[in-house]
Amino acid sequence: MRVLVTGATGFVGREIIKQLHTTGHTPRLFVRNPAAQQLRDLVPQFATELYSGDVLDARSLHPALKGCDAVIHLVGIISEAGRQSFERVHAEATRNVIAAAQQAGLKRFIHMSALGTRADAPSRYHRTKWAAEESVRRSGLDWTIFRPSIIYGPGDGFVNLFARITKFSPIVPLIGGGQAKFQPIPVKDVARSFVRALNEPESTGRTFDLCGAETLSLSEIVDIVLKVTGRTRIKLPLPFALASVQAACAEFVFSKLFHKAPPLNRDQVLMLREDNVGNSEPARRLFSLEAREFQQAISAYLH
Repeated sequence: MRVLVTGATGFVGREIIKQLHTTGHTPRLFVRNPAAQQLRDLVPQFATELYSGDVLDARSLHPALKGCDAVIHLVGIISEAGRQSFERVHAEATRNVIAAAQQAGLKRFIHMSALGTRADAPSRYHRTKWAAEESVRRSGLDWTIFRPSIIYGPGDGFVNLFARITKFSPIVPLIGGGQAKFQPIPVKDVARSFVRALNEPESTGRTFDLCGAETLSLSEIVDIVLKVTGRTRIKLPLPFALASVQAACAEFVFSKLFHKAPPLNRDQVLMLREDNVGNSEPARRLFSLEAREFQQAISAYLH
């Protein structure tokens, strides 16, 4: 298959490109910046086709979809910056990609959502992800939706974040005391699910949670990172109210002064008030995913 991948230069996207190539598919990358550093290895190494454009510019999608057999839509943000709002990047962009796929006559559409997504979610992040899912479900395409928990692996922005914090700081702040629970899943398993779904009829018209075999609190995850890196640090509980104030300040400062997404936003604080867990078995059975131990897996890339 010739598969158009949006968000291809991201952490998950790069692994999906590798696995598409390995399994005999032809990846076609749709990117805003064709000169991006991440593309220098991806394009020549994995025989990819490159198209530039913007998912918020519906017209730029049409040339990229010509001759494709399927779409893997990965574009998403965790913090807003400038015109890049949750509503635009999650909901509007998804509608654009769906419309372009319909016009191109494509049928197979695989969509990246997020665990915890629902219509009445406290966070705008999850509500706009739900709006995107609803557009996919109403599209008339042969769709599959994936909802991952925290994704980890070499180069991730989660485990490596805590590894960096604990490298330089004697204190690790934990919002809400670090009680929120997660089911971390390796990026290779996430990519494998997307790629195998392309030719798996049983995945059509279904929504899958992508979760690891272990349920761990944020505090427990930090403990494992500390154990793997051989460090001892103080874990400092940070009340939700104080974290919300800090997040609001970060949003204002980074938006006004740096014109960049803040390192912490109020939506993230809201999401840490609830567990990020799901049912891993349907995806594990259908896509033959292996149960991996979190500590052993991150030991392979943390030093």
